Amino acid sequence: MEALVCEKLGDPATAIGEDSPIVLRKNHPVPPLDSPTAVRVRVKATSLNFANYLQVLGKYQEKPPLPFIPGSDYAGIVDAVGSGVSLFKVGDHVCSFAALGSFAQFIVADQSELYLVPKECDLVAAAALPVAFGTSHIALVHRAQLGPGQVLLVLGAAGGVGLSAVQIGKIRGAIVIAVARGEEKIQLLRSMGVDHVVDSTKEGVTVSVKNFLKSRKLKGVDVLYDPVGGKLTKESLKLLNWGAQILVIGFASGEIPLIPANIALVKNWTVHGLYWGSYKIHRPPVLEDSLKELLSWMARGLITIHISHTYSLSEASLAFAAIKERKAIGKVMITIDDASHSRSKL
Repeated sequence: MEALVCEKLGDPATAIGEDSPIVLRKNHPVPPLDSPTAVRVRVKATSLNFANYLQVLGKYQEKPPLPFIPGSDYAGIVDAVGSGVSLFKVGDHVCSFAALGSFAQFIVADQSELYLVPKECDLVAAAALPVAFGTSHIALVHRAQLGPGQVLLVLGAAGGVGLSAVQIGKIRGAIVIAVARGEEKIQLLRSMGVDHVVDSTKEGVTVSVKNFLKSRKLKGVDVLYDPVGGKLTKESLKLLNWGAQILVIGFASGEIPLIPANIALVKNWTVHGLYWGSYKIHRPPVLEDSLKELLSWMARGLITIHISHTYSLSEASLAFAAIKERKAIGKVMITIDDASHSRSKL
């Protein structure tokens, strides 16, 4: 099978063949069924997340031994099942996520880790669902318990997790404020019914949001969703209400912010660290319920997966570059064995 293998740490945006850390292996062994309840999936599409980029760089919190096949969330068609598999059959459409291994034509998972994709759902879109939407769903629904009328501020709102947070915020009945960079991203967010959009390349976030809050007679932001970090976090703290909740999602800016404990004390803020992948170990039922609800929402058309770039395995360096250079509006995908999806949409 074809598989993308990380043989050394480095920048995966470097063109394959030009001292890149990733190599496309065309004769990589097909993974065998390793238990009676194992299921082999022919991967249709796999999602590229910022965490995948960091992992190849060697800067992610989990550092697998070399060599390894990167990749996390994916969707595909069941290719083979173990003798003890009762939940799936060959030909079923499924999606899941893995610590490693989805940047390949086949991947093996236990049946307990797979989710049946409703017939109404596109498999490429389903491959983009678990990590981005799963992160936002657990953060906003399970942790912050976001409710109707609350004010949600989403930083980096045009990225994969950002767009998912915006959509879930609207489903929960929140007043959604989105911060992004560039006219194309701003127009998309407006088309999604966001209550207020800030283009941080043209205006100050604090002034713009304060003016909006004043126009709606609102006291402040109740929930801050932050996958960016850095100076933007520091600026956003000025907008938070008493009793606000801060969701620490990631640090796309490359700078880890400081949240002053004395101000958190005085204003009764709650800071939630959100490492979605650890729920698989510590709270698997929460993860399962979350993904099942998200698939239901997708089947009913309540959420939409925005895919801006789609590449083949051989074009993986371009996919990583789109992540690195923040070109993506929504998700970057790698599709496998499908010529119709083998090129970027942009």
